Amino acid sequence: MAPTPETVAELLVARAEDDHPGLLFGEDSWSWADVVAESARRAALARELRRAGPFHVGVFLENGPEYLFWLGGAALAGATVVGINPTRRGAELARDIRHTDCQLIVTDEAGRQTLADLDTGVDDDRILVLDNSRGNSCRNSTAISSGLPEELPDPSSLIVLLFTSGSTGAPKAVKCSQRRLALIGARASELYGFRRDDVCYCAMPLFHGNAVMAVWAPALVVGATFATRPRFSASGFLPDVRRFGATFFNYVGKSLAYILATPEQPDDADNPLERGFGTEASERDIAEFQRRFGCRIVEGYGMSEGGTSINRVPGTPAGALGVPPNDETVVANQATAEECPPARFDEHGRLLNADAIGEIVNKAGAAGFEGYYNNPEADAQRLRNGWYWTGDLGYRDEAGFFYFAGRSSDWLRVDSENFAAAPVERILFRHPDVVMAAVYAVPDAHGGDQVMAALEVREDARFDPDDFARFLAQQPDLGTKWAPRFVRIVGQMPLTGTNKVLKAPLQQEGWGTPDDVWWRAERGDPGYRVLTEEDRTRLAEELVAHGRSYDQTP
Repeated sequence: MAPTPETVAELLVARAEDDHPGLLFGEDSWSWADVVAESARRAALARELRRAGPFHVGVFLENGPEYLFWLGGAALAGATVVGINPTRRGAELARDIRHTDCQLIVTDEAGRQTLADLDTGVDDDRILVLDNSRGNSCRNSTAISSGLPEELPDPSSLIVLLFTSGSTGAPKAVKCSQRRLALIGARASELYGFRRDDVCYCAMPLFHGNAVMAVWAPALVVGATFATRPRFSASGFLPDVRRFGATFFNYVGKSLAYILATPEQPDDADNPLERGFGTEASERDIAEFQRRFGCRIVEGYGMSEGGTSINRVPGTPAGALGVPPNDETVVANQATAEECPPARFDEHGRLLNADAIGEIVNKAGAAGFEGYYNNPEADAQRLRNGWYWTGDLGYRDEAGFFYFAGRSSDWLRVDSENFAAAPVERILFRHPDVVMAAVYAVPDAHGGDQVMAALEVREDARFDPDDFARFLAQQPDLGTKWAPRFVRIVGQMPLTGTNKVLKAPLQQEGWGTPDDVWWRAERGDPGYRVLTEEDRTRLAEELVAHGRSYDQTP
């Protein structure tokens, strides 16, 4: 029996003569043998251009063949692909590149223009620009052999630096070694039933862990076909699935909500999809997607860092994440590090004890976490008391099922009652017109917080304040302090490059936004009315009069 590959490089070498389709993009296709040959060319080029220092190659591209060839090239050369978020701009983009010590950047003409005049620390002649007229090869590079290297990298060598989504602060670069990615690919292929005849459709960005770890790596392990497009498109989803013959797909954040917001057609279920995997979809969206497209959805909880995971099992209650693989993952009080008591619910499913909410932690330690690049402060934040702290709030019931309660900054305190945002968001998602909801705190002049919600509604819907008030009154599990006092209607929710909601700008703008805002002028008001400029002025004056800042930066 052949030894199990320990590295991504070994997995690629095993596909060097494999004629099975390995990559689909648009109308073009490459066999796995083609993919490995193209990867070997990038590996040779990277080695030729290597300088002293970290062997980091920044890839500043949308999804496409070149991204995959450089990912494979880095694996063969012992280099590290730094997945640069193509939605970032200006000083933040320059900071990402400098922070990760890139010595080369691969981009296209649009990317080169974006990088112009930025202090990235990379000289102009070290920026390789794709030339479509030369089959996507780099215009400022020479033709290089496609032969495989005689020696393969060590399993401990880094293959990728994966930036976190940045939904709660500056993105951090997660380290991932060849050994870890190969192991993740093997486990994921077994867990999600990857087969060689699968066509794995990935519209999620390749700079993010979900795409690389949950689709590309397991597809490589079993020799399945990887299909992609430059960026996610809700309207393009089903046509792509049909054109590629996709049997599996992945999603992140609110992607399912956007797909479901497209007009339903009677033949939507006439497609080859069998299953999908992702994170952070609502219960409503999962059920509706399965009904509409005839595709089983597997929802999980995890992170690029590793640390811990939580998966659904038979009997998982509605709204729950599932259970972790061991007893070492718990919910802990952020201040005392003591385990939180189990959640108690009333007959309507309303959470009765806020002290059940804490941070999800792995008491066994770092698990697969290999650290953040050049960020010891972030490492220390994750690893405290010998435990791995996820930064996510949660609670668990008496049976041990975990529930997501938001990010560590998603606490609200109203009239001395503490609660988390995610349970309120799950309730707001039940409204049939709501595509996306974000709940966050805005300051109360008399102390504590007031609840504000930003809602994105279906294109063919119009926000009805009376209907919304009736909807809230009918929700038996809505806590007495949870109902939003302010409701902002947004044309498009601010999102990260991975379709996760960015709450910071929403919270900073508060009710001072030019968007339509509805509010309950008095706490006991049953309905909502439009917030006028006079109202905004008076609210700001009340804050100042009580010594609270109008600056609502969280």
